[in-house]
This record gives sequence, C-alpha cells and structure tokens, in this order.
Amino acid sequence: MKRLLSTVFTLSLAFSGVTYAEKITAIGDDWAPFLSPDLQGQGIALQIVRAAFKEQGHEVEMTFAPWTRSINAVKEGSVDILVGTWWTKKRSTFLNYSDDYLVNNIKFIKRTGDSFEFDGLDSLHGKTVGIIRDYGYGDEFRRATNFKKPETSKLIYNLKKLSHNRLDLALGDEIVARALIKNEAPKLKDKISFSTNSLSSNTLHITSGLKNSKNKNIIADFNKGLEKIKKNGVYDSILKTHGLL
Repeated sequence: MKRLLSTVFTLSLAFSGVTYAEKITAIGDDWAPFLSPDLQGQGIALQIVRAAFKEQGHEVEMTFAPWTRSINAVKEGSVDILVGTWWTKKRSTFLNYSDDYLVNNIKFIKRTGDSFEFDGLDSLHGKTVGIIRDYGYGDEFRRATNFKKPETSKLIYNLKKLSHNRLDLALGDEIVARALIKNEAPKLKDKISFSTNSLSSNTLHITSGLKNSKNKNIIADFNKGLEKIKKNGVYDSILKTHGLL
C-alpha cells in the first residue's frame, strides 16, 4: 500500500510539472567568496546553485576538497557536480557544462608601485607568474613559453610569495584575491594591487561528468532552475547580499 501511495505521489508531481526531489552531491575547493565552508551560505556560488536546484525539487549535499580531487571525483562520476568550473577544451571532453551563472575576471596581481600593465602575452616576457595548479587560464596562456608559470595549490600562497619578491606577478580573480587578503592576510592590503586589464573573463558553470548516467538530467534541471530564480528575483537578491548589485 505504501509503495502504491509513493508511486501515485511521484506521478502526481510529474504531471504537475514539479521535479521529484533527489539529492545532488556536489564538490569544490575552498574559493572564497564564491565557495567556502566558513562563509554564510557557504559562498555566493553555492547559494545560487542551491537556489536553482531547489526550484526543481533537489537538495544539494556539498563536500569541500582540493581542486584536483574535486574535478577527478566528478570526472569519474562518484560525485554529481562541480559547483564552480571554467570552460576549457580539455575539460569539455569529460564534463557536461551548464549555462553560466557568474563571470570571473582574471587579473594580474602585482606589488604596489609596480608599473606593470598587461598588454598581451608578450608583456609577460621573462616574468615569473604564479598560477594555481589545474585551473583553466586558457589554452593560449598555457602554451606560452616566454615566461615562467610556477604552480601552487592555493592563491593565498602566491599572494604571500609575491609580497616576498618570490614572484613577479600572480593570477587570480580580483574578488577572490581581495576576500583572501581581507580575511586571511590583512597586512598584504597595502602591498598588493591589480592590473587594469584582465587576462580573461571566464564564465562560471556547474559541471557533471559524462560518465555519470544522470549528467544530462542534472544539467537540464539546473538550467531550468537558474532561469526561474533569475525571473523571480532570488538570483538578484543573492547578488545584492554579497554586494555585487
């Protein structure tokens, strides 16, 4: 009898246009203010993602892990989604991308007083530019050989190296870098500045591994939910809460 009632309830939801509730497992690295276990709502990106899936009847169960472990877990299908992913050609061979829900402007970070301004990859000639391991900076940047690109696992490490003259420049999202400095290294505030020109503006997506049999449904539900929260005001409300509107 219970099974029959459950079936009737599920069918009634389907015919009413409501998606049957299902848990979505999610993963990502600590990337304040977009993602962080220490922030209210665990960051702006996760708030948007949760709100979009909620419109489709889904709950999101989040796990924080280093970036390489996160992307591998989604690639292999053991976790449903990466919360924040930039597009690269390589990643598109194993990840299904959603519509974009935010944009990240990636800028060069320099020491205060440095006159450097980014004007194409040639302007980086001979410099040492700190980057984050496995992040997507664009294929042209990755192929360039006229400057050094030492890697590390966290942006804060590069900011500290920069302040101690161990790097010429670092790369990162300006909003992320400013949040890191404010929350983790306030003494760097007057020692760090940003290029006016960006290396790139990267759209932010959720992704689901192509090995995950549910990947198409997951991405479709997110896209539908995102459209709804943009129309009903929830999306703008989240942006305003974080000072982005």
